[in-house]
Amino acid sequence: MQLKNSMLLLTALTAGSSVARMHGHERRHHHHEKRNVGDEVYAVIDGVLESWVNDWSGSATTTVESNKAAATVAAAATVAAAATIEVSANVAASATVAASAAAATSSSASVVSSADGTCKSWSATSSSYSRSGFGAKSNAKRTTDAIYYSGNVGSPWGSNIIEVSEDKACLYQYVVRFQGSSSDDWTVKFWNKIGPNGGLNGWYGNSALEFKIKAGETRYVAFDSDSQGGWGAAKGDSLPTDEYGGYSCTWGEFDFGNTSNDGWSGWDVSAIQAQNAGQEVQGMKICDHTGSKCSTIGNALASVINAYTSNLADADGIGGNSNEEAVRLDVELDFA
Repeated sequence: MQLKNSMLLLTALTAGSSVARMHGHERRHHHHEKRNVGDEVYAVIDGVLESWVNDWSGSATTTVESNKAAATVAAAATVAAAATIEVSANVAASATVAASAAAATSSSASVVSSADGTCKSWSATSSSYSRSGFGAKSNAKRTTDAIYYSGNVGSPWGSNIIEVSEDKACLYQYVVRFQGSSSDDWTVKFWNKIGPNGGLNGWYGNSALEFKIKAGETRYVAFDSDSQGGWGAAKGDSLPTDEYGGYSCTWGEFDFGNTSNDGWSGWDVSAIQAQNAGQEVQGMKICDHTGSKCSTIGNALASVINAYTSNLADADGIGGNSNEEAVRLDVELDFA
């Protein structure tokens, strides 16, 4: 993914070959470090050094009950230098019943759009776009290390990502069409990069939206502006996880209308998490709706085009990007 003006966000790359590029995979897919219960940890948030006591014993819980469980994630961060934050890998997901935050971890999908109008084509664009079905926008937060930038995660958390019907899709500014496997039912789960507790841990047991896509089925998902995160997709009823509870399948990563980056958007496919866990790499292809700016990984790494693998974690310029007002992406799951 390329991000303009050297903003280290999501894949942390810049747009334009003449601009210096940076990347974030070495931090987003950081190896986990040991930290004891009771240790004090630090992070610089909105320019203020904050501290807290680590209370995670090392056991992750990722069970989510439909429409009533809200995940809270305890994360530890350490200041590596005055202006640099390293991600502590001691991240755990613990579920707690909280009706007021149920949207944060809903395990089932429903088409929530009540937007006025219909579409002749899901990829059509217009001069204005609907927010019907989204929650309130959360306040963006900047940090000393831009990988920690928190854009819009929705209020409540996760309400910035909704499923919409095909005849409503064009009414939204940022839309992704998912085309299912030709042979099997798959589970798709979405998260914000920043988790419900404000840490860089959204993929540890959290779900803003989840659905099962049947063989040959097509689904549409709309994203609110200034949203950063990812989705994972795998055959069966759930996503695989690594020993720490992080989703360890192939990821699709997104950054839509980043307000700290002049409204640029970016996307990529990444197998880093699956490879680091020694687990199956699922095939995925992401292109814009015209079939260009593609990022693809074939099943079992049969092919890799403009996408992230573990040996490319330090590479720059990978993925697609756009500075268009609206973005329409096409995703093919179980890509051979």
